[in-house]
Formats: sequence, structure tokens, C-alpha cells
Amino acid sequence: MYADLEVLDFDRFYERELAAVVAVVYALCGNRWAAEDLAHDAFAATYRRWKTIQTYERPGAFVRRVAINLAHSRARRLAAEARALARYTNGQSPSVLPLDPSERDFWNAVRRLPRRQKEVIALRYLEGYSEAEIAAVLGCSEATVRVHVHRAKEALSRTFRFDRGGDD
Repeated sequence: MYADLEVLDFDRFYERELAAVVAVVYALCGNRWAAEDLAHDAFAATYRRWKTIQTYERPGAFVRRVAINLAHSRARRLAAEARALARYTNGQSPSVLPLDPSERDFWNAVRRLPRRQKEVIALRYLEGYSEAEIAAVLGCSEATVRVHVHRAKEALSRTFRFDRGGDD
């Protein structure tokens, strides 16, 4: 199909193939938004290897294969989540200690923090992990952990100072 083009421009390839790839994934997963996300992920993977893939006789086949694999992975993940939910609703879930109701506002505020900040706060205050242990879990340096803890504490301090209406 593309043999007549010495070098296929990725942008043109993307524009030409996107709608068809989304349609294939939509047929597999039945969710328009998921289909678009998966198709874009497939194109991102294709782009990362574009120098090689552009030389394929059918680069469109490659991006479709990636998209189909992503759709299957999504289906497996959703099935696993459904099984876990079924175990939970049948009383087969592991016991999880509930958070203290008096701390509800605090943990709601933590959930609104950026991802790494809420991770370090949860590991520090629920698990009692040290900076070194948190760094090992998150795959970052102890200095990075300290920065995230500091920023999280600042944000939480502002949140609760504002909520109380005071400046203390």
C-alpha cells in the first residue's frame, strides 16, 4: 500500500489511519472513549519506533496489532477487576482496616493532592515508612521523597488553614 512512498510522514499516516483504528478497537471494546484512548496509545507506540515501522510494507497493520493487543489487555484487566469485585461482594475480600472517621476530611484532602504527594503521605502516615522505604517503594531518591512530603504538608496546611478560616 505504501511501497510507492520512500519515507512515509507519520502525521499523514496518523491522519489516514486513525479513524479506522478507532473503529476496530471500538468494535472490540464497545466503548468509544476507551477506543480512542487505546488507538492513541497504539499510535504513540508506533511513533516511538516510526523509523523502523515506516519501512514496513504495511505499517497500518502494525498499529492495528498494537491497538488490538491493548484492547485485549484492557479486557483482561476489566475482567480481573470484576472478579476482584465479585470476591469482595461475596465476603472473600482481605480485611482492610477502615480509616478513622475523624480523619475523613484529612484523607479527602490527601486524595486531591498530586499523585506522588498522596503516595508519600499514605506510605508515611498509614504504613509508617521511612524516607528510605518510601523511596524504595516509589523508585525515587530520598531527596525526592522529602520534596514531595514537604509540598504535600504545605498544601494540606493551606487547605486546613483555609477551611478553618484563620491564618494561624
